[in-house]
Amino acid sequence: MKMFWRYIIDLGKLSSEKVCKICGKKSKYISESLGICKECIINNSNAEKYIYRAHSRARSKFRLPYPPPKSDSPNSVTCNICENRCKMGIGEKGFCGLRSNIDGKLHSIISANVSLMYPYLDPHITNCVASWFCPASTGLGYPDYAYKDGPEYGYYNLAIFFYGCNFDCLFCQNWTHKSLNEAKKVTIDEFIDIIRKNHRISCICYFGGSPEPHLPFAIKASELVLKEFPDRIIRICFEWNGSGNIHLVDKAGELALKSGGIIKFDLKAFDERLHIALTGVSNKASLRNFEYLAKKYYDKRPEIPIVTASTLLVPGYVDENEVEKIAKFISNINPDIPYSLLIFHPDFIMNDLPITPIESVIRAYKISKEYLTRVHVGNIHLIGFHRYEDFERYASTFKS
Repeated sequence: MKMFWRYIIDLGKLSSEKVCKICGKKSKYISESLGICKECIINNSNAEKYIYRAHSRARSKFRLPYPPPKSDSPNSVTCNICENRCKMGIGEKGFCGLRSNIDGKLHSIISANVSLMYPYLDPHITNCVASWFCPASTGLGYPDYAYKDGPEYGYYNLAIFFYGCNFDCLFCQNWTHKSLNEAKKVTIDEFIDIIRKNHRISCICYFGGSPEPHLPFAIKASELVLKEFPDRIIRICFEWNGSGNIHLVDKAGELALKSGGIIKFDLKAFDERLHIALTGVSNKASLRNFEYLAKKYYDKRPEIPIVTASTLLVPGYVDENEVEKIAKFISNINPDIPYSLLIFHPDFIMNDLPITPIESVIRAYKISKEYLTRVHVGNIHLIGFHRYEDFERYASTFKS
């Protein structure tokens, strides 16, 4: 009975209108976590205090700082692993929570040899954001980058869920990565041993959280894997926000290119103010790194796209107008780069928003296709479709 009433209350939260605390607009597409609408985030300077409050509250229970520390203390230390470039005073933690300043020295609970992760075997074909065109699902690149000229049934993706992240997405659907105390330490030798013992592992995908804080480990581990098992197909893939140190990002690109892997950028929003509201930090590095990798590596292996992008359609915030800006950005680099639109379901502290309305999904899908040749929609079961061709047929006849 208690669960029943909680379910009724949750339904009420999803369907009830909320009021923007700045402009007074009423909509069920305003999340109480922020308390303000998209228009005010973008156009009103008063939005900053609401954004600060939302992220401070979201992070405080995990004892994580907001915003990324920028200490001016003479004993401060700087971490350059990601583009937050946390500058920590004595006793302060970095934004990801994995690094800190202890007695004026940079201290890290992870390294190039040890990481906090949950590794598991994910049978092919997986629900990876790139599954609609990757070698594991399609046989693209066979026989150099795929074991079969079609789906790799019987093989596995070694999925690496890293703990810690350099973003703070209020809608995060993997938010347990913030529970650093619950994470298991895995050494690089233990990691390699997983692959050594299972010859059916055909790819490694680093995600989380996000791999950026763990890039020294991921890069070293991947280099060792490719060196020790030169006769096996083991694709190296990253699913990330892309806001890493450019030199580390480039090394990840080299590994993906060599192995047949794919680097998957989650482009949360295009407008920087909206991006900060939703994730706590800027998107400048994500966009820069996406463009850098695409321009440097895409034409070197055109048969398997080395980069792809995805965007979560957050109701009321990430709409077709935002998607159009992202699609234009991608198209200006290369219109053949695959782009995935992901349907939102309520999670973390934006759990008072509904699933993305079908009309919003279709508008975003259609406008993306005006700029890009390869557009896909994920999580279509959330809007009542089980076969992709049924969604495409419906979208082609839909009139907004």
